[in-house]
Amino acid sequence: MKRIALAVLALAVLAIAVVSTPAMAGGYGAAGCGLGSMIFGSQGGIIQVFAATTNGTFASQTFGITSGTSNCGGGGAAPTVKAYIEANRESLANDISRGKGETLNNLTQLMGCTKTQEVGTVLQKNYKKIFPTIQVNAAEIETSIKTTVQGSCT
Repeated sequence: MKRIALAVLALAVLAIAVVSTPAMAGGYGAAGCGLGSMIFGSQGGIIQVFAATTNGTFASQTFGITSGTSNCGGGGAAPTVKAYIEANRESLANDISRGKGETLNNLTQLMGCTKTQEVGTVLQKNYKKIFPTIQVNAAEIETSIKTTVQGSCT
């Protein structure tokens, strides 16, 4: 009986904390940044439980904090291009082969490029140069990308 009473009390405290927590200055609510904040915004109450569940289910908050995406920018150290390539190597290779995609868009933003579509086209045409072998490391990929997009990245 005591366990049930403690569980109910814990849920009540959690519900009060979620409902009464004001939206944070970063454009997200009590659940924090991540995919949940992008879908549900900073709405209060039970909506923040859905946002937190979404963040936890897809691990988007951890990724967002590391990469500076998913409403998680503005705090901590800025991610480096090399770290982004290491964390997203397979998705980035797929996006470069297609010349478009979320991972490629995020990389171009990280590099400070505004002509995302043009950069995507240039990288797609030079895919074999950027990924000559499966063993190519992130530093080599970064160098190839930066060399390839010179003049396209403004």
